[in-house]
Amino acid sequence: MTTSRKTNRDHAKKKQRPMVEDEVIAEQLERLLTPAITNQENYYRKLGLRERILNLPLMMAAVLTLLWRDVAGVRELTRILARDGFLWCNPTKVSQQAVSQRFLTFPSELFEKVFFDLLPSLRTAWHSRNKRRLPESIQFTLLKFEKIWIVDGSTLEALFRKLQSLEEAQRGQLAGKMSTVIDLMTRLPVEIWFEENPKAADIKLSENILNLVTARTLLLLDRGFYHFNFWHQIIEKKVDFITRIKKGAAIKVEQVFTDSYGLRDRKIRLGSGTNKTPFIT
Repeated sequence: MTTSRKTNRDHAKKKQRPMVEDEVIAEQLERLLTPAITNQENYYRKLGLRERILNLPLMMAAVLTLLWRDVAGVRELTRILARDGFLWCNPTKVSQQAVSQRFLTFPSELFEKVFFDLLPSLRTAWHSRNKRRLPESIQFTLLKFEKIWIVDGSTLEALFRKLQSLEEAQRGQLAGKMSTVIDLMTRLPVEIWFEENPKAADIKLSENILNLVTARTLLLLDRGFYHFNFWHQIIEKKVDFITRIKKGAAIKVEQVFTDSYGLRDRKIRLGSGTNKTPFIT
């Protein structure tokens, strides 16, 4: 009996044409991003980058166009740029090789700086616009805490190896690991970290998280942050957290508050009292 090989649709060659650019959305993106891009021009020059054709504004527009309009690749992107231009960029003739090489060498921290420059504006817009009512659970939690943050890590999938620069990369090589802190109320990132080692444990970010959180914050932690000493440090900063329990955890019930079909509320002692798993109440 033969079995068909499962196809990864993300790796399948795109055959559809890119979406048409929407003028209203394009104008909104330009209005939103222009100040953030301008703020990075001094840093752009400090990196020794020349004011060439493929500069920061054009590269930012190129990345947004690839994602927003679902452009299949650099060849189609170069064709669109030469024929119509995109976003705030006028039609510009440039070789596909030049664009490909620029993507490989362009400093990623410039995109990161633009993104974090943009976040305050996005937060302000979220608080000012007419928004849907928050769920009751979040409304109740915000009576007790100032912030509700979600912390999670995700391993990036294997590199496509379609670029010449990746031909010698090991087949199935994962692209690294990304960890994010997200504000549950606004659904906007608070901080983003990238680690080249895809096998890096989430708990290695404990120091970053401790430097970021402040008192009266509720953290929703993935089980990758299951570490007793880390929990003790969080508690000392007057930060509360919710996480999943591991199978076989040493639990002792000290007091029962509610024990019904819909709710079980108990005070417990977690841990075995060793250096690795000290008691936590």
